[in-house]
Amino acid sequence: MTLNDTLRHQGMRKKLVEGLKTKGIRNQMVLEAIGKIPRHLFMESTFINFAYKDQAFPIGAGQTISQPFTVAFQTQLLQIEKNEKVLEVGTGSGYQAAVLLELGAKVFTIERQKELYSKAQNFLPQIGYHPAFFFGDGYKGLPNFAPFDKILVTAGAEQIPEDLKQQLKIGGRLVIPVGSNKRQEMYEIIRISKNEFKSIKHGGFNFVPLLKGTVNF
Repeated sequence: MTLNDTLRHQGMRKKLVEGLKTKGIRNQMVLEAIGKIPRHLFMESTFINFAYKDQAFPIGAGQTISQPFTVAFQTQLLQIEKNEKVLEVGTGSGYQAAVLLELGAKVFTIERQKELYSKAQNFLPQIGYHPAFFFGDGYKGLPNFAPFDKILVTAGAEQIPEDLKQQLKIGGRLVIPVGSNKRQEMYEIIRISKNEFKSIKHGGFNFVPLLKGTVNF
């Protein structure tokens, strides 16, 4: 892979960021992160010319790279502060992890598809991003590394996994799409106390389903 980031790519990113602003993304740090990360390097070569369109594309193993608006929207909801410990469920292409790292988070990312896990683990360090990678079942989270300041789920869950809620620190935030395979509602869950959680809905989205277990290739 050639790790080229040309002036043309940079110009296309700038245009993408302007589009995200018009769609309601206000967090300047999130916009700057998306403006900096070369999304085309995360794409299959078939789709590379469309890398800065605001839409999702296949990345293999039945998964997609989320559209930039969705990445920005979820990230904005998380309200990331520098040095916060963030669990990402569903590494996928690694693009969302790169955005979180640009915001100064300490990222723990878990992926159940071995093919995607291996690819991201190899690729992200090549472009300067170093999350902690884990191969496993995202439904279970990473109890040995909990509690987390923030948790982000990048696939649609039928329900909110109790394990993930319990791995949030008090005052922490979980952002997760919840619903059927075809349509989900974006939830923001805030842990108020040991047993109390506040839930806020943020409209409908389309994600690939969050699957249980791990897959070996």
